[in-house]
Parts: sequence; structure tokens; C-alpha cells
Amino acid sequence: PPHASTAPAMAAPTGYGPTGIRTSLAAAPGIGPPVCGNLGRLNPVSTAFLLCDIQEKFRDAIDRMPQVIAVANIMVKCAAIFEIPVLVSEQYPKGLGKTVSEIDVSKATVFEKTKFSMATNEFLTHLEKIGKKDVVLFGVETHVCVQQTAFDLMTKGYQVHILADGVSSQRKVDREVAIERLRQAGCFVTTAESILFELLRSKDAAEFKPVSVLAKTLGESLRSADSSA
Repeated sequence: PPHASTAPAMAAPTGYGPTGIRTSLAAAPGIGPPVCGNLGRLNPVSTAFLLCDIQEKFRDAIDRMPQVIAVANIMVKCAAIFEIPVLVSEQYPKGLGKTVSEIDVSKATVFEKTKFSMATNEFLTHLEKIGKKDVVLFGVETHVCVQQTAFDLMTKGYQVHILADGVSSQRKVDREVAIERLRQAGCFVTTAESILFELLRSKDAAEFKPVSVLAKTLGESLRSADSSA
């Protein structure tokens, strides 16, 4: 057309497409490839599972308690497959009862406590002794004991993963706000099934078959818990 420019098109700068949008950081002079932050990857060798206060007295008081119990049960069985240590807390068990009977904690290390956080001196000494720096935390209540445990451990350099489907409170709003606050503080918020397959990594792993069975059982348990809610 008569109004069209006859000037040659200007080449896009190196590392940019025809529209000027960067297509490759590595191609731009002086800029290397994007650097990923901490992704929170888990390895069985460096991981411990923390089960917080899933006790008999809380059974009828906590929202979604059947789901919390189902997730905890699966995580304890997962720990056995991967030889991951399980640390259990019981808040004033003389008055609030022991861990619910559905969860087998006979091979776990159980700590009694009266403070809200799991991070008592005895607990911290044991966690340091076993040399695990990544923890997967689940239990009740999200906005009190779980949250305070996470904060205490983070201040000591531990990487904390929170199971969104494995924590709860008496009130839904407390759980929801606590999960958001934990995420803002730097915890990795995830789910039980995500942890199962994060630890597994490949269908060629020796643990694939038993972990797949756990994942199926978890799905069935959660559907059953949802239908009975």
C-alpha cells in the first residue's frame, strides 16, 4: 500500500522474539538461565513425618476428623515402606486420651506434651539426633499446635511441608486461614498423595507397587469420609 513504510524491518534484540517478548533469558547478553528457588523436593533419607495430636478426645470436636485420621493412617504406612521415622505428639494424654486407635503408632516415637507446639526440648533433641531436615506435618489443630510447630521448626532451619488434606481445626475458617498463613510464612502446602509420589519418583522404584496400593486406599478412604460428612 502507498502508506506502508519501505524501511527495512529492525531485527529484534538477541533473546527476543519478533514482538519484543523475551524468548530466552540465556540468549540475552549477560543474563544466564532462570534460577529456580527452593522447590521443596523430598527424599526419604532426609525426611521425617510428624503426627500432631490426633487423639481420642478430639474425635468429635474437629471438623473433617475422619479425613485427618485416614490421611495419617496412610502416612504412617508410607513411612514404613520408605523407612521414614514417625514422630508423634500427644497433648496432655491423661486428659485428652492417646492417639486414636485406627492409627498404629507402635513403631513411632511418641512424645507427651503440654505446650501447644510439638517442638519441646525432648522432641527437638530427638529430631536433631536422627538427622532429618525435611518434615511432613499433619494433625490438629491447624491454627494452634500444627501452626506453632511449623513456625518453631522453621526458625531452626527445618523445611516444613503441611498436608492440606491431613490437618484440620474445630472451625473451617481457622483451618483455612492457618493454611494460608503457613504458606505465606514459607511452608510447602501439599497433599498426602503428592507426598507419596514425590518420595517414589518413578514407576521403576522398588516401592511402586505398595505405594500405589496406598494411593488407591487413600482415595477410597477420602471418598468415604466425604460421603459420611
